[in-house]
Amino acid sequence: MSAPPSLKPPATAAFLAAPRVTAPLRAAVLGATAQPPRRLRCSAAAGAGAGDSLQMSAPLDWAARSVEALEQATDLDTFCMMALSPLDGRYFRFVKDLMPFFSEFGLIRYRVLVEVKWLLKLSQIPEVTEVPPFSEEAQLFLDAVILDFSIDDAKEVKQIEKITNHDVKAVEYYLKQKCSSNPEVAKVLEFFHFGCTSEDINNLSYALALKEAVNTVMFPVMEDVLAAICTLATENAHVPLLSKTHGQPASPSTLGKEMANFASRLYDIGRSFSEVKILGKFAGAVGNYNADVVAYPEIDWPKMTEEFVRSLDLQFNPYVTQIEPHDYISKLFNLFVQFNIVLTDFDRDMWAYISEGYFKQIPKAGEVGSSTMPHKINPINFENSEGNFSVSNGLLHTLSMKLPISRLQRDLTDSTVLRNLGVGLGHSLLAYKATMQGIQKLQVNKVRLDEDLDQTWEVLGEAIQTVMRRYGITEPYEKLKEFTRGQAVTKESIRRFIETLDLPEDVRSSLLELTPHSYIGEAEKLAKNIVNVVDLKSGFRIE
Repeated sequence: MSAPPSLKPPATAAFLAAPRVTAPLRAAVLGATAQPPRRLRCSAAAGAGAGDSLQMSAPLDWAARSVEALEQATDLDTFCMMALSPLDGRYFRFVKDLMPFFSEFGLIRYRVLVEVKWLLKLSQIPEVTEVPPFSEEAQLFLDAVILDFSIDDAKEVKQIEKITNHDVKAVEYYLKQKCSSNPEVAKVLEFFHFGCTSEDINNLSYALALKEAVNTVMFPVMEDVLAAICTLATENAHVPLLSKTHGQPASPSTLGKEMANFASRLYDIGRSFSEVKILGKFAGAVGNYNADVVAYPEIDWPKMTEEFVRSLDLQFNPYVTQIEPHDYISKLFNLFVQFNIVLTDFDRDMWAYISEGYFKQIPKAGEVGSSTMPHKINPINFENSEGNFSVSNGLLHTLSMKLPISRLQRDLTDSTVLRNLGVGLGHSLLAYKATMQGIQKLQVNKVRLDEDLDQTWEVLGEAIQTVMRRYGITEPYEKLKEFTRGQAVTKESIRRFIETLDLPEDVRSSLLELTPHSYIGEAEKLAKNIVNVVDLKSGFRIE
């Protein structure tokens, strides 16, 4: 097979000799959270044939290598300074772990993976005699094309694209050049992209990127945030807190119970991620295997392509047009939006508690809170988190609303939109890390918490009128309303009121012992029990 016009085959030997990243380096790059690097059932595992139903575990070395290469770029500072997106510039160090998956490099690499795996699958179909089974040497060669794919290789694909003006076709031409040096593979080069439309390659590429990025980058940080909130709940389960409804004093709770509320909500959403099925299609130009059936009518193509899609550790969607309809992406992103909404609520409450003085913020040496007011320690992490959740949810909502809509059997509107998957998730990742930074600065200010409770004895009115109801005292609510509403209620005045009530002596004594600090109901127990509600060991995962 001759190379496309004006294109020269790359030097394969140098490519295959690319160095592998060491385990410590991988840990440094992927270990952005307190948890150790996850191991993923990775579709790119060496030796995992396209027809294998059992996936092999492999650390994402390629992702670590690509981040390392970017960090070693000779002029990274200039790039970050001139980046159009703040994710690629100012916030690069916080979101770089997503780049291998959603960058142009990542997309090209996943396309290469799908094309190579499809060729391997064809070699395992007896009816496709034109592609005989590969020898072990040839299989290792093809595995290496995937496993050792580098940023420099992606640049070669982009050079080809300058001529083809078609990104997927450029990948096909690259592979034909790359594999022409192997005698076995060189004989079947035209079976790269056999029976495929570009969207067969693309939909699987995006599915793999989403699944691997969410499982290995997003979920560990989200779990860290949940764990930190659970710790706030249990460590402060006993600390009484003056509640505020409509911004006004209300029946007390505990600081830990208010944290437990958020932990429970986040965990409930987090568990729902496991219900999302990452889907793929491989059914040709309009979803009917038209060309495949004409070429090999004796093959059960729906069965064969389902085997292929599942071999990549993805679920199979048999009913499609030219595109996989993206409904699963909508479901996935809607869950992220829900999770982010709860954390936005958390961020705002923490901002308010800091404003009330219930939390102090531990100052960081060298930090400046205000350019003119030297004393300021602003809750910037929670504010940054809230702002990024707003940006992220706007993008994720747009993606979830747009992607499932495509005219007739396909229009191209989803193509440009899909390239923003990483942007929406990137702002979420940035927000999660900002929330974590904010939590790590917190120090409970029990003095301020006690002060507010000491000044709001009127909150006991609810308890007193409820006891009065039990013992048959007429108009209890109205009497407490007259006594407390708009009045200055003190410890002494409320004690005098209780002493006038016609109640059993032990009941009256119990009410006299009640204080705003002790009137917390079951709050402490509920806060402590959060460890039995939230299973931090199981974590979040999409299978």
